[in-house]
Amino acid sequence: MNERNNKIMIYTCTYVSPLGDILLAADEVGLTGLWFEGQKYFANTLPNQHIPQETEILTETKKWLDIYFSGKEPEFTPPLHPAGSAFRQAVWKILLQIPYGQTITYGEIARKMGEMKNTSRMSAQAVGGAVGHNEISIIIPCHRVVGTNGSLTGYAGGINKKIALLELEHADMSRLFVPKKETAL
Repeated sequence: MNERNNKIMIYTCTYVSPLGDILLAADEVGLTGLWFEGQKYFANTLPNQHIPQETEILTETKKWLDIYFSGKEPEFTPPLHPAGSAFRQAVWKILLQIPYGQTITYGEIARKMGEMKNTSRMSAQAVGGAVGHNEISIIIPCHRVVGTNGSLTGYAGGINKKIALLELEHADMSRLFVPKKETAL
């Protein structure tokens, strides 16, 4: 087996969304990245060696995004393969359980993580770091995480995109607000 066969190939394509271009990346297992062009941590896990070619997984992801941006909740999830520590994977699993159009706080996620780890306390800041480093935004819905006081903080794609995604999902925005100084994790 030569060295090239040992490497996992990553395939990429661009999706044109109403909120701007999105770079999609996938390996043979599932989607590995979904980033808004220019967002914080843009493509930071994308290897230098990748092939700009649409694959079955990327096509399925585009279909999911078409449904999502039409204002409907997709009834399927494309195969996902995010890379991250066990802690980050656990946080992202919780994010996947947030219902469409609903929000959850960093503190609530920290409590759920504490229950899973059988500990009384879990750092909301550590949770925030894991949420902020989610490489598959929208599908792993980090935009649905808000501050305990209702502040719309910590979206790597920017607060305006977070608001637009929540509005698209018809989330109850009545108790949510934009803090005076934006914080992106």
